[in-house]
Amino acid sequence: MKDLSQLDVKGRRVLVRADLNVPLEGDVITDDGRIRASLPTIRDLAGRGAKVIVCAHLGRPKGSVNPKYSLAPVARRLSELLETDVAFAGDVVGDSAQSVVAGLGDGQVALLENLRFEAGEESKDDVLRGEFARRLASLAELYAGDGFGAVHRKHASVYDVPQILPHAAGGLIVTEVEVLKRLTEDPARPYVVVLGGAKVSDKLGVIANLLTKVDRLLIGGGMAYTFLAAQGFEVGQSLLQEDQLDQVRGFLREADERGVELVLPVDVLAAVEFAEDAEYEVVDATAIPADRQGLDIGPRSRELFAGKLADAKTVFWNGPMGVFEFEAFSGGTRAVAEALIRAEAFTVVGGGDSAAAVRRLGLPEDGFSHISTGGGASLEYLEGKTLPGLAALEA
Repeated sequence: MKDLSQLDVKGRRVLVRADLNVPLEGDVITDDGRIRASLPTIRDLAGRGAKVIVCAHLGRPKGSVNPKYSLAPVARRLSELLETDVAFAGDVVGDSAQSVVAGLGDGQVALLENLRFEAGEESKDDVLRGEFARRLASLAELYAGDGFGAVHRKHASVYDVPQILPHAAGGLIVTEVEVLKRLTEDPARPYVVVLGGAKVSDKLGVIANLLTKVDRLLIGGGMAYTFLAAQGFEVGQSLLQEDQLDQVRGFLREADERGVELVLPVDVLAAVEFAEDAEYEVVDATAIPADRQGLDIGPRSRELFAGKLADAKTVFWNGPMGVFEFEAFSGGTRAVAEALIRAEAFTVVGGGDSAAAVRRLGLPEDGFSHISTGGGASLEYLEGKTLPGLAALEA
């Protein structure tokens, strides 16, 4: 895979596929982590005299223009972080985009409107997607793939455009791939993976693959209740995927056969309702009252999980341990994050809600070896899948 140092970019129009899919409340960005992660590549290209054309998606507007998903707030924040004006195009490949690109001088930066306002971006029809890709590619002379959070999607800006233009991987993608190779090819041991989040079904492939590679697997979050139910325990009103029980029983058997230590919560915070101020009590994870739901791992589980991380040499963490957005139910996620910070290990936070939790809880980002920008992409890589965006960059 070429990196950007191998491209002569001075005076040339470079299309940068970034991942700027940030959370918004109205037009206020609540977490600018993905924008900040894109800065090194943009600065590198601008500093070398490229005319930088950034493109990205935001949310799921489903192929039509929706002001709710405009990248205008992102353009403003990008301007602030770069400390220079970022020209914003009011469309993706139309008159505004063409005018903005034509007006760029060497070292200047522009941002196109949301790629997903164009139906061709996500189309499963190769012809329609290819037509949009050609229009997008016509704006530039070179392509830099730097949106790691989107490389698992076979989208026009991720997969088709690099087949049209001379291309290279941006620094963010190069770093992400190096980290994931370190997790998959010869990890220092003990190798511990912590998985949380809501649904087992979101992580079936990664669990199946990791059971062949890890020494210890810690399960928290909403998905833990399906594991507990698979062992025959009462989980009350907790999140439960009954259609996954047989699959989970298979995981439990395989972990036992392979000698993988699979660790589940031993106590939980059981609440009367899903609410920030809900009344709750600490109960054994094996005896959750029928009228309550687990919203976080309990104090004994936090101590247990921290102990299982203490001797680790490699740790991958993806998914919160509870409803961390609610202060009362954020303690489990904080405990795991702080255990990673204390560990003398190569620690990787697998993007998505885990990365958001680190920032929301005010934890030092430099306390971890790497915080990924790509939750879904990281998981699919760890499953052993071929990621379309990476395959296109390697061609």
